[in-house]
Amino acid sequence: MAELVFLKLGGSLITDKNREATAREEVIRRVAREVRQALDARPDLRLVLGHGSGSFGHFVGRRYGTRQGIRDETSWRGYAETGAAAARLNRLVTDAFLAAGVPVLSVQPSASARCRDGELLSMEVRPINVALAHGLVPLVYGDVALDEVRGCTIISTEQIFAWLADQLHPQRIILAGVVDGVFDRDPLRDPAARPIAEITPATFPAIGRQLAGSHGVDVTGGMLSKVREMLALIERQPDLKVHLISGQEPGRIVRALLRQKPIGGTVLHAGRRQPQL
Repeated sequence: MAELVFLKLGGSLITDKNREATAREEVIRRVAREVRQALDARPDLRLVLGHGSGSFGHFVGRRYGTRQGIRDETSWRGYAETGAAAARLNRLVTDAFLAAGVPVLSVQPSASARCRDGELLSMEVRPINVALAHGLVPLVYGDVALDEVRGCTIISTEQIFAWLADQLHPQRIILAGVVDGVFDRDPLRDPAARPIAEITPATFPAIGRQLAGSHGVDVTGGMLSKVREMLALIERQPDLKVHLISGQEPGRIVRALLRQKPIGGTVLHAGRRQPQL
């Protein structure tokens, strides 16, 4: 049975988020091979890929305060530079996936995204639908966007996925980063951090108070924002499962795509029944 899955490659996975504009190119190539392996094993698998802008977009965005909007004329320069930086990383990812035999079609969010005070209101979905219908793999990414209130802002891949999910209704969303899911503290800074196996809308208020921000520079809100965005989506689509995993270990992404256990990480679900992955 055909399944639609959204897969995000976190900026922390595909870039060094502590060094500006530094791609982890071998990781990108390895993940591309894993995606090709999953598509070979499951020809009926339909994918929408996304990636964060990592140390490409986040450093520039922080310098100019792009997420907060337009303050003066230099802010428009920052909007342009942040978008250009995100696009440079997207070109690296696109080329690596095409070289691995994954027929990705890059879709630039800022070309059509419309926001109001940081919230994504709309984005052109027809190119993504056409790509899926013809066996291509749409590739979106964290990008800048025009904003009716702020002038401009930055939209995360999670925001884009959440909006697209309301249009396309995927069965699963996989968010692959450096750490293996959600922890009560940042595991890259605190070795005593404990993993959280599952989160539901009912358990999130207590868990949310424990969550730390993502490691490194992140102008889109960190782990807390990612979890909140995905749980809001799950409340609208209770059958959806969101799995947060580490993409650091070779084979984890292909196992997640093929539903092969053990996968590990954290599952976000509606809480009505035991999640199946």
